Amino acid sequence: MTSPTPLTYRDAGVDIDAGNEVVERIKPAILRTLRPEVLGGGIGGFGGLFDLSGKYREPVLVSGTDGVGTKLILAKQLNRHDSIGIDLVAMCVNDVLVQGAEPLFFLDYFATGKLDVDTTVNVVGGIARGCEIAGCALIGGETAEMPDMYPPGEYDLAGFTVGAVEKARLIDGSRVRAGDVLIGIASSGPHSNGYSLIRKILARAGNPLHLEIGGVMLTDALMEPTRIYVKPVLELLSKHDIHAMAHVTGGALVEKIIRVVPKPLGLEIDTSAWPLPPVFDWLQREGNVPREDMWRTFNCGIGFVLMVPPGDVATIGADLDRLDLAHWQIGQVAPAGSGERLRIS
Repeated sequence: MTSPTPLTYRDAGVDIDAGNEVVERIKPAILRTLRPEVLGGGIGGFGGLFDLSGKYREPVLVSGTDGVGTKLILAKQLNRHDSIGIDLVAMCVNDVLVQGAEPLFFLDYFATGKLDVDTTVNVVGGIARGCEIAGCALIGGETAEMPDMYPPGEYDLAGFTVGAVEKARLIDGSRVRAGDVLIGIASSGPHSNGYSLIRKILARAGNPLHLEIGGVMLTDALMEPTRIYVKPVLELLSKHDIHAMAHVTGGALVEKIIRVVPKPLGLEIDTSAWPLPPVFDWLQREGNVPREDMWRTFNCGIGFVLMVPPGDVATIGADLDRLDLAHWQIGQVAPAGSGERLRIS
């Protein structure tokens, strides 16, 4: 009787050697993200270690997790994998920033059917670059090779971050008052939201990715990574009285900003206060997207919002200018009355 052919893990579609090669190639990028609070070298342990004892007196931990949605499909179509990791970090760290937290460390989850070493290194390299921009340590992660779970060439990403803020400096929206001014800080593009609609518009328009709009190719405008607001906003928080903040992501202007405003207050937003960036103008025209859907799907040029006392607008604006962040006064907090809490004009 003939013995069956021996089977190995590689025969089943999992290449342990490729996984080890990825780890070795991404080590230099990971090491650049480490902070003094990281214990044990930051690589290779079963768990990442981070020492809070020397930095905070009454730390409140703020956690966040997110992905980058179907922007991944566009990255694959264009074979542009080096910046999607920045998007992943941004979507997480900008969220914890809203409550005044400094992102401390980040973990990623990369899942694919068959590991492509170059693609994986490019993706994780982008994650490390995003962590550098945010000032947080890439303290751990998981690369999962799962044959039959994903088609060839496909991968998925998830990110997780933990930040900290002194309890006395936690921003929870409770200090928001009628008359507070909304300062909108510019986005870098669509960030990582609305790409299911973006891809439909692209397909219907014949995928004109080399079309020039606003001085850049449409491809570059759509793949521009999500802006990371951490360092400039933390600097603002150290100097100014900011009552609340919002990261404009899924749900965009319609759902995200009102979330941090306590009842019975509402918001009045003036969409004529800032220019609609060319990429959004093109999407609206080519897709014949209704105005209400634009405001609910896309950030339309505003990626992060500060709610501040009227008397502080000038000094905060001067610091934003110094930090080279375009910004506009886009509305104000107002009593909600008996009508809608959010009024967009």
